Amino acid sequence: MSTNEGKFNGKIALVTGASRGIGAEIAKKLAAGGAEFIGVHYASNRDAALKVVEEIKALGSKAIALEAELTTGISGVKKLWAAFEDAVRSEIGSVQLDILINNAGIAPGNPFEETSIETFEDVINVNLKAPYFITQAASPYIRSGGRIINISTGYTRVASPNATIYAASKGALETFTLALAPHFASKGITVNAVRPGVTDTDMNKDWLADPEARAAAASIMPAFGRAGTTEDVADVVAFVASEEARWITGQFIDASGGTRL
Repeated sequence: MSTNEGKFNGKIALVTGASRGIGAEIAKKLAAGGAEFIGVHYASNRDAALKVVEEIKALGSKAIALEAELTTGISGVKKLWAAFEDAVRSEIGSVQLDILINNAGIAPGNPFEETSIETFEDVINVNLKAPYFITQAASPYIRSGGRIINISTGYTRVASPNATIYAASKGALETFTLALAPHFASKGITVNAVRPGVTDTDMNKDWLADPEARAAAASIMPAFGRAGTTEDVADVVAFVASEEARWITGQFIDASGGTRL
């Protein structure tokens, strides 16, 4: 069996925030499953994005790195979608999409009183405005049986005083997910959200490097007693993106390792 055979054969995907962490792992899972073409979006880390592209190509899929700074709002969205359209048209011959993973996100750890207007706007632009308008742009091109998956957070169901705007933006993303599900159902397209918990990623590596912080993270995940890995989350996303999940839509799937059970 070649590396380009599997449950995502012939699928075209776009993964935002895919230069590292959960997004990079998701993109590679899709490639391992035989996806034909994957757009790897990144904001600033071009070298990391190109490394992911090379890893995808080694698995037998086509891929391209797509730069767009989503904190800029709609201009960043338009830049990303235009680049993706051009790339797909060049590689496939027409603009098509099967799997959209809205993964890009920022999570400043500011106490409520210290959240500035600038931070607020950046978080909303990346975590809510970008998924909304990327999905809107993609909508005419998503083929029957497609998948839209929004990466949320376990903080939508547990209180986190130092993540108020992050949690609020992801809560809005979940409401958006629910509202979109019936809109796309007539085309057999599912719309779901996946909620990671504390995950060992580049974004979290500094504070998880502190033994006390890692122990605190493990303490709120008593079922397994550890932080999650990118593979833990990406495997769940890959399932939701697969044909096996065709009867799941409008749902919020917890992939937090039993946080605060």
